[in-house]
Amino acid sequence: MSEEFDNNVENEEIDNIIVLNDENGEEVPFEFLDLIELDGEEYVVLLPVEEDEEEADEVVILKLEDTESEDEESYVSVEDEEILNKVFEMFKEKFKDEFNFVD
Repeated sequence: MSEEFDNNVENEEIDNIIVLNDENGEEVPFEFLDLIELDGEEYVVLLPVEEDEEEADEVVILKLEDTESEDEESYVSVEDEEILNKVFEMFKEKFKDEFNFVD
């Protein structure tokens, strides 16, 4: 959850891979894992494709926001730890049989 993303990012989906532009304008590929709805808001759970060993298997949770363009979505960082924890707990419960979560 260390990456911050611009409000107006272009994304491209190829076999569950989403490419986002970070705050430096660099493309960062992620594997789309799930879309979670919480309190009327939607959040995406992403796994970085090119992982640093320090951040291995850490997911990124971003809030999905609409843009003026129907072809473009916006992903923004979530700063609220409580929301991040709730979304991650929902994700873990949904995929408890598919992933080996480590606390």
